[in-house]
Amino acid sequence: MGVQENDERMEGWLYTIRSNRFGLQFSRKRYYVLEQNCLKCYKAIPTSEVEELTRSATMDSCIRVTDNGRENINRKVFYIFTLYSTLNHNDQLKLGASSSEEAARWISSLKNALLKLSATFPHGRLSISRRTESKRSIDYYSTLHTEAMTSDVIAPSPWKIFGCQNGLRLFRESKDACSQDRWDDNPAIMGVGVVDATSEVIFRSVMSLGQSRSEWDYCFYKGSVVEHLDGHTDIIHKQLYSEWLPWGMRRRDLLLRRYWRREDDGTYVILYHSVIHKKCPPQKGYVRACLKSGGYVITPVDEGNRTLVKHMLAADWRFWKLYLRPASAKSVTIRMVERVAALREMYRAKAGKCPFSRELQRPPRKVSLTKSHEATLDENSPLDNTQLNHGTSTDVEYGKKKGSMYTSLVALHNCSDEFFDVPDQELNEFDHSEVEWSSSDTPTACAPDIDHSPAFSSAAGLVKKLHDLAVQKKGYVDLQEASEDNSNFCSYGSTLQKDANGSCPCSWSSADPSTFLIRGENYLKDNQKVKAKGTMMQLVGADWLRSDRWEQDLGSRPNGIVQKYALQNRPEFFFIVNIQVPGVPVYTLALYYMLKTPLEEQPLLNSFVNGDDAYRNSRFKLIPFIPKGSWIVKQSVGKKSCLVGQALEIHYHRGKNYLELAIDVGSSTVARGVVSLVNGYMTNLVVEMAFLIQANTEEELPELLLGTCRLNNLDVGKAVAV
Repeated sequence: MGVQENDERMEGWLYTIRSNRFGLQFSRKRYYVLEQNCLKCYKAIPTSEVEELTRSATMDSCIRVTDNGRENINRKVFYIFTLYSTLNHNDQLKLGASSSEEAARWISSLKNALLKLSATFPHGRLSISRRTESKRSIDYYSTLHTEAMTSDVIAPSPWKIFGCQNGLRLFRESKDACSQDRWDDNPAIMGVGVVDATSEVIFRSVMSLGQSRSEWDYCFYKGSVVEHLDGHTDIIHKQLYSEWLPWGMRRRDLLLRRYWRREDDGTYVILYHSVIHKKCPPQKGYVRACLKSGGYVITPVDEGNRTLVKHMLAADWRFWKLYLRPASAKSVTIRMVERVAALREMYRAKAGKCPFSRELQRPPRKVSLTKSHEATLDENSPLDNTQLNHGTSTDVEYGKKKGSMYTSLVALHNCSDEFFDVPDQELNEFDHSEVEWSSSDTPTACAPDIDHSPAFSSAAGLVKKLHDLAVQKKGYVDLQEASEDNSNFCSYGSTLQKDANGSCPCSWSSADPSTFLIRGENYLKDNQKVKAKGTMMQLVGADWLRSDRWEQDLGSRPNGIVQKYALQNRPEFFFIVNIQVPGVPVYTLALYYMLKTPLEEQPLLNSFVNGDDAYRNSRFKLIPFIPKGSWIVKQSVGKKSCLVGQALEIHYHRGKNYLELAIDVGSSTVARGVVSLVNGYMTNLVVEMAFLIQANTEEELPELLLGTCRLNNLDVGKAVAV
């Protein structure tokens, strides 16, 4: 339909992140306006319809938005997100916001706009044009529901309250029924309290390693960032005071891998666990404690004005006297989690005069869109005149020339206004304790998903290549990591053994469907979910592989289960979920589901199988669950359903009797951080997953699970080499 007067647009100040010829990043402040599928950029706040544009980009259905997390550029903190095309990762625009809340609002608005465009623009381009007068018609999905951030899994809580102290409720983790009345040597303890501040403000306080932390953290002496892995993950070193420790106990320090993310409802999750790093050996005068798992869950309540803070720790404090361990470990851990009370009292004393509150509670402006706000594009675009003379490229195939040239976002790196910037007095400087790393020497735990660098000169390019080879080596070791060599013959669909009882390690079975909640028949009216009663397909095989390359289109492999059925002209249809974990080597988990009834008898599945990628990306849903494992892993994975195609890249492979979904976990820094954290605990985990196609209309409801799986104690050392 056409542009409506009641439609909204998103606008506000952002920072365009670019790289110079030497590969060093810099930022330029610009005012951005999002209208329908058009993202406009100005040097100042537009005061009239004829305000001069700096540039404008038109988006279509295969554009993706990825959250790159927190980054330090020239001693300033930015929360980065990138728009890029799935057809060409070099076609991208990297933007930064001054706060994670602001970045989250932009990411949400961009994703919603792209969802509405999926059915209209199937070619996947981000095109920059000089001028256009046409209006785009938008075919909306029938419903776009924003579901509450609640659990989609029915499971009992592992936490049992044991006391209340300093206004905090104290819980301990009960691993099983027989351990409910017995304390472990290193108990997992959680403190829960409400703080009178926004979740964003508390997030910044908890993440800080500077002097501001001493206002509430009585355990903390000083800290620093040892290595920055990506925007969501880093290695940090904390030194603790000894005054709060039991008498005679020496000072402790912690070397931690820190991971964070923001949920759609404004909840922040910060997770820690101990690692070993060559740049930070044990310090003289300190005993290095081992944090098995720990972190914060910071959830906004009372319309965002207050925050529920959960702080959990399970630590080995390395006592040398055995008889001191149980009682002392418990008391020290409780003393640590009581820092939530100190945080609460600090903000209560400030009485709402938080240093960040005014800035963080001011959202980018949202105003009504009128007909006068039509998509006009800049006549003074900073692109080269030779490119501008070719006009638009909306009617040509992506990446090809047919009398006109498609101009991609790569050209933005060579803009004529490179040296123009808007004066900025609001952006926060980075903690001085955290400036040991910078964006120019940021190492990564694995190959980056997007290349943000422009074309370099030969000398600069050689230097950067050598630098990339050096920093891509993993500089830390998880304490739980272990690997073995195991090379076997690969028969696709049977490399991971089946164990219906779930007692055999490194095996698979089907999970109970009633564990998962899905949309009921009246979901559009009451927004209620119900227990799943069964599955559409049967899990018949699984692969656990390792290779030096991506293993895709497993359904076409001649020695696999799918082709065996195809050669016999059997009517069964296979649905393959191929989860690919980046790294060296690349690990592949493939699950083979079989449909015994004709595909045509399942209308929603039939539409999904024969639909285009945009439709598939908007419907394929995953519900994860960790029934057995460490708290840090359970918290990192969660129990909330996710539209996989909106968060990760999926490559679809359609065969005669199968559809394979190759999911690239490495396409998101958030997902990459979760998987990297989970890998260290893999052998002690039981993972359950459910897959389904989201139902958006009354005709499609109620939802039905495609299939489930239960993975028992996967071992990377037992992955079959390909």
